[in-house]
Amino acid sequence: MGFDIIEIVRSLILGIVEGITEWLPISSTGHMILVNEFMNNSDSFTSSDLYLYVIQLGAILAVVTLYFRKLNPFALSKTKQEKADTWQMWFKVIIACLPAAVIGLLLDPIMEHFENWEVVSATLIIYGIAFIILENHPKTPSVYDMKGMTYKTALLIGMFQVLSIIPGTSRSGSTILGAMIVGCSREIAAEFSFFLAIPVMFGVSLLKILKYGLVMTGGELATLLVGMVVAYIVSMMAIKFLVNFVKNHDFKAFGWYRIILGLVVIAYFLIF
Repeated sequence: MGFDIIEIVRSLILGIVEGITEWLPISSTGHMILVNEFMNNSDSFTSSDLYLYVIQLGAILAVVTLYFRKLNPFALSKTKQEKADTWQMWFKVIIACLPAAVIGLLLDPIMEHFENWEVVSATLIIYGIAFIILENHPKTPSVYDMKGMTYKTALLIGMFQVLSIIPGTSRSGSTILGAMIVGCSREIAAEFSFFLAIPVMFGVSLLKILKYGLVMTGGELATLLVGMVVAYIVSMMAIKFLVNFVKNHDFKAFGWYRIILGLVVIAYFLIF
């Protein structure tokens, strides 16, 4: 396929959707599936698993950019203790990623059967209700920074991340919800969710590349790069928004958004 302006426009739209929804607890995969449904986009490059997962690399780079010093254990400006703390943080991230990595690999061959509006709408509503219930009965946080998080807590959060394998659940939503349940503050729950995304999304993208290969035409490569760049720029804004939002607000708004969107999706597909 050569250069296709329609595909470029679709990629622009999907890049914006990816950049916003990857970090907010509202399900990026679910939104991408639904947007493609609304665009009647089911057999093009921008609807392929390769595109939908590799575009996430743009979003990952936004986290790396914004938190580069905090993530970098080799930063010359860090003290010896700060470097040690950074390594400890990475060990916690790796431990938290193990459950999803193992179970995700096992379930990957069958997950395409769940990529439909019925599953997405159901999970949007279920986890929306979960957020509202959790915020109505908040647990007093005991973890306010990465140093205060134990390896056991990190592993428990990782178990919650397994839920995000189902489309519409939201990787950030499941990890933030799980982190708050096990005693993390909203701020550290959101931040740890950002960091968990790095190995998880790199791993999933690599898995799709190995599965489908990177055999693309020039037009498809340009389409993918457009989506990644847009996702990167929009992700920068979305991450900053969420960090500031959780300082003074709870997650009920996202819960209600998920419920309303899930109901709208059901109504749309039943009527049309």
